Amino acid sequence: MRKFLTALLVLLVPASGYAHVGNPDVYFEGNAGPYHLFVTIRLPQVIPGVAQIEVRSASNEAQSIEVVPLRLTGPGSNLPSVPDVAQRSKVDPQFFVSSLWLMEFGALQVRIQASGSQGKGELAVPVPTFARQSLPMTKSLRGLLVFLMLFLTLGLVLIAGAVVRESSIAPGEKPQPSQARRSKIVMVVTAAIVAVILYFGGKWWGTEAATYQHNVDRYKPPMAVTTLDDGNRLTIRAKGQDELWAKAVKLEDAISDHGHLMHLFLISAPEMDRMWHLHPDRTEGGVFTDKLPAMPAGQYQVFADVVDKNGFPWTLVGKVQLPKIDGSEPTGDDSSWTSVSTTKPDFNTKIAQLPDGGRMLWLRDSGALKANTPVSFKFRVEEKDSNPSHDLEPYMGMAAHAEVVRSDLSVFAHIHPAGSVSMAALDLAQAGLISPSSGRSEMPMQMAHSSGPMPAEFSFPYGFPQPGDYRIFVQIRRAGHVQTAAFDARVQ
Repeated sequence: MRKFLTALLVLLVPASGYAHVGNPDVYFEGNAGPYHLFVTIRLPQVIPGVAQIEVRSASNEAQSIEVVPLRLTGPGSNLPSVPDVAQRSKVDPQFFVSSLWLMEFGALQVRIQASGSQGKGELAVPVPTFARQSLPMTKSLRGLLVFLMLFLTLGLVLIAGAVVRESSIAPGEKPQPSQARRSKIVMVVTAAIVAVILYFGGKWWGTEAATYQHNVDRYKPPMAVTTLDDGNRLTIRAKGQDELWAKAVKLEDAISDHGHLMHLFLISAPEMDRMWHLHPDRTEGGVFTDKLPAMPAGQYQVFADVVDKNGFPWTLVGKVQLPKIDGSEPTGDDSSWTSVSTTKPDFNTKIAQLPDGGRMLWLRDSGALKANTPVSFKFRVEEKDSNPSHDLEPYMGMAAHAEVVRSDLSVFAHIHPAGSVSMAALDLAQAGLISPSSGRSEMPMQMAHSSGPMPAEFSFPYGFPQPGDYRIFVQIRRAGHVQTAAFDARVQ
């Protein structure tokens, strides 16, 4: 009988965390009333820091864009300050740019108000803010500050001594010996006071720097620790960067993200020729468990998406070595994909065959893909006769889901037609907007939580965070079954 198989999952990407590993920027597409907007939020390296907000309107009817940051939930989430007016491009009148100070770690939102010939409209984009690093002080700046500190300290000591020595004598007279002695005593005392101030100032600075670095580390992707029992039930536990992480995040209070508390992805490593998208159930203490479907033995990369009660998305990251699993096929929202090709990735292919004989087309142009460039990835599902499909159903409330994975597994993004934002966080952000009659944001059909038929074409706003080779898994539902297509992309 097989004993407990325990696999400790290791953290792969220490640079940037939250629910999209290695993806620091936010991409969103939606409607601000009558205006359809494509929003890119480029987050700063450090917090407090300046984020760049880029907004592209689908038409030139939007004449003005205003942006303001505020908390996603809790105190201050409905008390926006005076918004900043985005600068309209003189070259492209449909493009607006603004800069916003982001002052705190955690789940924030950026509210965007568009005004124009159709009146006003508003939308809110959830933004998980965190510092990706502590910026070190350069040697030249450190040397300059040390010089200024010594210069000012010496000047302060000399000034204090001069005041005692010469303030009570007439012009042209020499200081008395007693005045000279008092001057030296005052300079020594002043030097001692300044030294104490500098000492405790250094202590305070070190404490602040350590606290800041602690916050940087805390927002790195949490590790996941798994156990597999004799019944092929996989248990997933989150392990943060310190003992306080679990108390602060409390996955027992995690909220549902388009119908599930966790989205678990198991990807064969390093080939990425097999992928499972599963939805474990939560048990006591914020632990998640799921009975695995049929799977071949091998090493798998684990990405597990959860959203805490404040709307901050997290991805648990790691590896697990699994034996052969004699289970059933995935059902419901669960799915699996296995490559039918044994050749190397084809970066020129824009067509992927579907299990039922249909196909999915990536409607991309022939130009090169560029890193850090916002793109709308468009896809179309066709029947065997090349006609557009008419049987697409909502998959967890939307037209499609996609997972973007870099070949070295350092980048992972679970995206939707709304973009890279968490759907649970987006719901929280939308809930705080004004009423529909006053211009509340409306989500387009392809991203809305819908139960009706879906169009054959859909898109995902996204931008590759760095050059390299990627695999994009695109998932849809047809005739009650989840189907997955995979495309390879080389990014410059």
